[in-house]
This record gives sequence, C-alpha cells and structure tokens, in this order.
Amino acid sequence: MAELNQDTLNKAYARWAPVYDIVFGKVFDTGRKSSIEAAEKIGGRILDVGIGTGISLEEYSRSNRIAGVDISAPMLKKALERVVTHKLDNVDTIAVMDAKRLGFPDNFFDVVVAQYVITAVPEPEATLDEFVRVCKPGGEVILVNHIGAESGPRYVFEACFAPLARRLGWRPEFKWDKLANWERGHGGVTLIERRPMPPMGHFSLIRYGKRAA
Repeated sequence: MAELNQDTLNKAYARWAPVYDIVFGKVFDTGRKSSIEAAEKIGGRILDVGIGTGISLEEYSRSNRIAGVDISAPMLKKALERVVTHKLDNVDTIAVMDAKRLGFPDNFFDVVVAQYVITAVPEPEATLDEFVRVCKPGGEVILVNHIGAESGPRYVFEACFAPLARRLGWRPEFKWDKLANWERGHGGVTLIERRPMPPMGHFSLIRYGKRAA
C-alpha cells in the first residue's frame, strides 16, 4: 500500500476547507451522526479527532465536554467560527494537533471519536495507539472509515482511483486486515462493533473498548 505524507495531506485539507461542508456534508452525514450517537451513550469528556470545519460540533449534547483537534489550521478556522456563531459553550478546546501526537494526558477522555481519519493519516497504527492512550479504561474509541473492498468491481475501481485519491488526502484501498492486525498487536482493546454505513456500505462504524488495567 502506497503511503501518504503529511505535506500532501496538509495541502489537500487547505484546498478542501472552503467547500468541505458543501461537498462532503451529506455524503458523510449518516456516519458522522452514528458515531456521535454511539459516543453520547457513554458521554462525559469527548475528544473528536479530525474535527475539520467543526461540522460535528453542533450535534453533540451540551451536557458533554468536547475537545476538537485537527492538523489543518484552515479547517479549524471555520470550526472556531462555528463555536462562536452557535455559542457552543460545551466546547473546551479547538486546537491544531497531529493525531499521532495528541497533547493530552493518559486516560483523559471517556470517548475518542475519529470520523474519516484513520484512512487519511500517514501512520494509522501509531495514531490508533495514541487514541487508546488518551482514552480512559472502560471508554471507547469510535471510528468511521472507508474500508477497502477485498475483491469484485469495487476493488478494481478503488485500485484505479488510488493514485488520485491520495492526492486528495484519501487512501481508498485501506483494508480491514490493517485494523484487525493492529487490534491483535495492541492487546489492550476489544472490538465491540463493526457496522456498515451508507452509501452502499462503503463506510463502517467501528467501536473499540479500552480494557481495564
């Protein structure tokens, strides 16, 4: 699998920032809302990694405390505008951070949510390790991601589309085995749920529980 690099990602995110909500808002809506619904069943202190333009922020209950981080400053500028415009006083943090190097203590959040992030970072396993680090024992790491097809027409399409997709900041050929191997190697998490999401099951809601020490 060809690798992404951070400079390519940063340029892609800067290009998408002005139109991201218009282009991707409806496409990603079901997965976004499903991940927030799952997070709210736990509640408390929630970290949303890859918050982007902040399109998710209004969906969270005001009873929860939200921290939103993203690698893209242009995206976060729009997120901050959203916080001010909608008076989202439950948002404690909006900050530029690398998902692989989060500036939070161990065991700090009840839930870590990452929507459409893991397939778009250069080091997915190290990033997942970081999510688990900042999550409390008994808490959850909730992902929504595209999972690449193993065979058939979709597999062929994704293979052909991959070079262009990486220029846009995506990795369409990301396979489930990558997550399964990470889970086995980490040893501190348990898969709770894997549920297909629209459109046509191209995306999945994935929930990991962090085991108690």
